[in-house]
Amino acid sequence: MHTLAGILSVALIFIVLWDAFETIILPRRVTRKIRLTAGFYRLSWRPWSAIARRIRKPRRREAALSYFGPLSVLFLLCIWTAGMIFAFAGLHWALQTRLISADGHPDFWTYVYMSGTDYFTLGLGDVTAAAAGPGRALTVMEAGLGFGFLAIVIGYFPVLYQAFSRREVSIVLLDARAGSPSSALEFLRHFSETRALEQLELGLHESERWTAELLESHISYPVLSYFRSQHDNESWLGATTTILDACALVMAGIREIPPRQAQLTFAMARHAVVDIAQILRRPPRAPVPDRLPPAMLGRLRQELATVGLEMADGEEAEARLTQLRSVYEPYVNALAEHLSMRLPEWAPERRPLHNWETSAWGRAAAAASKAAGCTRVDDDHG
Repeated sequence: MHTLAGILSVALIFIVLWDAFETIILPRRVTRKIRLTAGFYRLSWRPWSAIARRIRKPRRREAALSYFGPLSVLFLLCIWTAGMIFAFAGLHWALQTRLISADGHPDFWTYVYMSGTDYFTLGLGDVTAAAAGPGRALTVMEAGLGFGFLAIVIGYFPVLYQAFSRREVSIVLLDARAGSPSSALEFLRHFSETRALEQLELGLHESERWTAELLESHISYPVLSYFRSQHDNESWLGATTTILDACALVMAGIREIPPRQAQLTFAMARHAVVDIAQILRRPPRAPVPDRLPPAMLGRLRQELATVGLEMADGEEAEARLTQLRSVYEPYVNALAEHLSMRLPEWAPERRPLHNWETSAWGRAAAAASKAAGCTRVDDDHG
């Protein structure tokens, strides 16, 4: 029994250290199906999201979902720490380490207590290993591992939040160009209405770099997928889908816009959503109902035509657009269902407000800005 406990304890130490290495230090995708971190997120996210979906008020529901990402990092740290403490306690118990200041024959929980004080380097001294035997060596080893392990994990938090902050900057910038929630129609209409179609290529280039950073950060730190944006009507998935939708329209045929940059941005954005779906083990599922039914496509054509953007007509153009949608919509839909995020509409019936216009003083500021000629605010917005 003691031999088996010793073997299991060594295995648990190895599992915890290797899992933390893959989660925090290793900057690449891990394809193994059995992982402590992956199992934790699968088991914890399902009940959390199921409970949150029962909340009727959208704002409270979104707030409940937003707590999961940061809390999961703390819970994962607690799991790793508990695993290390119990593993070293099991080793002490397996070796029957002689203790000083322990009343009678020490039981397993006495070893757990000593292991906890060693791991956190408390130095209480009320229960310590005797000089004879390997107990002192285990104590030194655990104290060293605990100190280094906690230092590495704590250093992980600033890196994680820096990646989150870089992701959010581009999402916030998209608000002024595509509204909130964003849409491909509003994105293209913004550049056409402001007579800045030459800047659309630059905007798509910036979106290409942003999706590349999104791919790199979310593969290195998959937990970022569960971190939600500061505004309820924004998300990294919604922004990526808007970019893909806009690129698909340009590639399917908008005569006034060269397709080359759209092709590059589309390739990178699709790469990002496919790889993130694989990381989260979400098989592709086509959206039901269709995101772009014929009636919405007709309205999309009309709205673009009013701002001087003519979509290619005919069965060939529609088949091209359908084919482009089929290579990314099943993946973004699978991610949206898993993460409880809404996908943007192609052509909303009403032009979306920008987030700055929806604050307590937003409408007054928007009216003043409109009068000064600083920005466009629709008459039906207030």
